[in-house]
Amino acid sequence: MRDVTVLRTSVRPPYAAHLRVYEPLAAFREPERSYWQGYAAERLGPSAVAGATALEEGRQRLADLIAVPPVAVPEQESRDAFVHAAGGVTYLCPWRTRLRSWMALEELQELLPPTLLDAVVPQVVRQQAEADWDRWRAQNPDGRPWILTSTWHVPVRWLLLFGPEEREFAPAHWQQDPAGADGEAPDAVAEGQSGGVKRRIAPVMRYRTPMAQARRRVARGYRVLREALDDGPMVAGVEQVGRWLEEFHPRSLVELDYGGLVNAISEEGLAEDSSVQDVADGIAALRAGDGAAAGRSYRAVTERWRRIQELQYAN
Repeated sequence: MRDVTVLRTSVRPPYAAHLRVYEPLAAFREPERSYWQGYAAERLGPSAVAGATALEEGRQRLADLIAVPPVAVPEQESRDAFVHAAGGVTYLCPWRTRLRSWMALEELQELLPPTLLDAVVPQVVRQQAEADWDRWRAQNPDGRPWILTSTWHVPVRWLLLFGPEEREFAPAHWQQDPAGADGEAPDAVAEGQSGGVKRRIAPVMRYRTPMAQARRRVARGYRVLREALDDGPMVAGVEQVGRWLEEFHPRSLVELDYGGLVNAISEEGLAEDSSVQDVADGIAALRAGDGAAAGRSYRAVTERWRRIQELQYAN
């Protein structure tokens, strides 16, 4: 009988999806362009080092939040990025963790009652963070994040940007870990055996499309929704995403990453997920004036994600 030890990671990826924009190096001004060029070379060259991962960012933020007092917003902006190379072009998606932390804190204040909010992030910490953000915005009026995050679901407005043919799904698999497992592998479990240590790599579900295609889809979808529906959260949300996309280089790439949500969905469910197709079908039905078919498509995608969202209240 083989000796098996199961270790659970000390940091699980958050149950969150991410919408990312990868801009070509040419989109960045100097001296930032030179910095990113060197950063990308270290991660794509013959002697490449491991690239930054979403788990690393999550681990860093968790360490900040459990400090006493908690660090709601990092003092310095992150100098890390996700790097992607395609067609001879190098693309980068800066983390901008400090900016996104300010935005997350603002959302948190809208979600939690005052007493609970004070327990999570003391008022004095929030006040300092708000003062710092006010100063930053005054100095960076055009500042914007390259990454949007959604917990426990993928918003319908994000799904509108992609086509079903752009779907990339990689099932979970076991990978030899010669360095040994330390309980912090990016998977959920690691298995120790006489032949070494293997770790389970979580499934990957993502969509990636050129910026021009994403902009066309959001513009077409917005027109259809405006004509078929009254102004409301859905129409406003699509408009907001469209305006965000306009802030980036036209030759960028747009990526939807299911991120940590893959740990809340069965692998069979991921393989069968048709959320992007359902949204595309719904828009096509609205364009054709078939409200009943559009309603069925909308219910299919919202019901699928409602079941996932309910897991956040599970004990």
